[in-house]
Amino acid sequence: MGIPEILATVDREIGLLKQARALLTGGASSTGRRRGRPPAAAVQAAAQPAKATRRKKRRLSPEGRRRIAEAAKRRWEAQRKAAAAK
Repeated sequence: MGIPEILATVDREIGLLKQARALLTGGASSTGRRRGRPPAAAVQAAAQPAKATRRKKRRLSPEGRRRIAEAAKRRWEAQRKAAAAK
């Protein structure tokens, strides 16, 4: 048995031992990912993508704005009546 065969056998054994260790520790080392909260640097990198996409601004129609104003006035009137009744 020559040196290349011995090295191949050792490498094969190392691979098997790494797989066994990954199974015993829950597989964290085999995927390269950690459990739990990520480090702050990873969170900042993920929060700031290269090109930020902005949401389209939602606009309220004049009719919708009028309906909201009327509903607010009705609520205020009901509150004034309730306060006057006490």
